[in-house]
Amino acid sequence: MSMLDQNDIDALLAAADSDEGMEEQEPEKLLFSRNRKDLDTVEIRQYDFKRPERVSKDQMLALETLHEAFARNFGASLSGFLRTIVEVRVAACEQMTYGEFVSGLPNPTSYNLIQPDSLEGQMCLEVSPLIIYPIIDRLLGGTNQDLFIPQRPMTAIEQRLISNVMGRGLNALSEAWESVRPLKFEITANESNPQLVQIVPPNEVVMVIGLEVRMASRAGTMNLCIPYNVIEPVMEELSAQSWFAVSRNDQSQSSAERITKNIDQTGVEVSAVLAETTITLKELSEMKPGDLIVTTTGARETSLVMVGKEPKFRAEIGQHRGKRAIRIASAVHPGERRHSRVPDKN
Repeated sequence: MSMLDQNDIDALLAAADSDEGMEEQEPEKLLFSRNRKDLDTVEIRQYDFKRPERVSKDQMLALETLHEAFARNFGASLSGFLRTIVEVRVAACEQMTYGEFVSGLPNPTSYNLIQPDSLEGQMCLEVSPLIIYPIIDRLLGGTNQDLFIPQRPMTAIEQRLISNVMGRGLNALSEAWESVRPLKFEITANESNPQLVQIVPPNEVVMVIGLEVRMASRAGTMNLCIPYNVIEPVMEELSAQSWFAVSRNDQSQSSAERITKNIDQTGVEVSAVLAETTITLKELSEMKPGDLIVTTTGARETSLVMVGKEPKFRAEIGQHRGKRAIRIASAVHPGERRHSRVPDKN
C-alpha cells in the first residue's frame, strides 16, 4: 500500500477548492432552439400554463375600445330614461379564468345570463346592488338620500323594474358590436348567487370588461364576462381596423342622432314665479289665514318662467280648459329685469 506524499496532498486540496468555486458559480443557462440561436439574442418571457393568454394585446385593446362605445351609449340612454346624469366608463379589461371571475363577485348580486343570437354559448352581466337599488329608488321617485342597500336577493317586482334598464343595456351592447358583427342579445336567466351558475368550466379563459356606473352621489360596478369560446368565431375580426372603425362609427351621424334623441327625451322642471316680495321674520311669525301679502309686482307685469333654476322666459298667467296655464310673452336675456309690464292689447 503506497502512501501519499506532500505533492499528492496539495494536489487533492487544490482540486477540492476548485470544485467549491464551481458550485458557487451560477449554473449555465441552456436554450433549446430549432434555429440554434444564441441565448443573448433571444427574448425570453414568462408563461403561466394555468392562465394561458389566448387573446392578443391588440384584440384586448379592440375589446376595450369597443366597450367604451357601449359605455357611452348606455350612459346616454340611462340618463334619458332616469332623467338624471348617469356616467358609465370602462374601468378594466382583462382575461382570467371563469373560476377567478366568479370568486371575486359579491353574493347576493344581479347575475344575468346573456345569449347572443348568432353565437354559441352564453355571456353574463353582473350588476352590483350598490347601483341597482339607487336606480330602483330613482324609478320609484326617490332621491337616493339615506338609501339602505339590502343584503338580499331582488324581489320579483324589483327584477321587473330593473329589466327595463337591462334591456337598454343590451340595445347599447348590440349597437357597439354592430361594427364587428351584427348581434342581438337576450337575457335568458338571472341569479342572485353567481356560485350557482357555470356557463363554462372554472379553468376556461374569459374576458372581463369591468364598468363603473355613477349616478349623482351613488356609484357601483358592472362586469361583462365573455368566454373565449363564445367569441372565438369573431376574434379574427377584432383587428386594429375593427376598433378604429368603432371609434369612427361612434362619432358618425347615427350616433349623433341617437344622443340627440336621448337628450330630447330628458325631462326638465318648468315653473312660473307669480310674484316676489320681502317680509320680516316678525311678520312671518304673526301671519294667519286671511292675511294679505302685498308684493312689489304689478298686476299687469309678466311672471318669470324658470327652466330648472335658470330664468328663461316671461309669461302671462291665466287658465286654459279649466287648468292653470302660462303664455310665453318673450325670452329673458342676460341683464334684463326679472319682471316686465304686459303690453296693452289695444
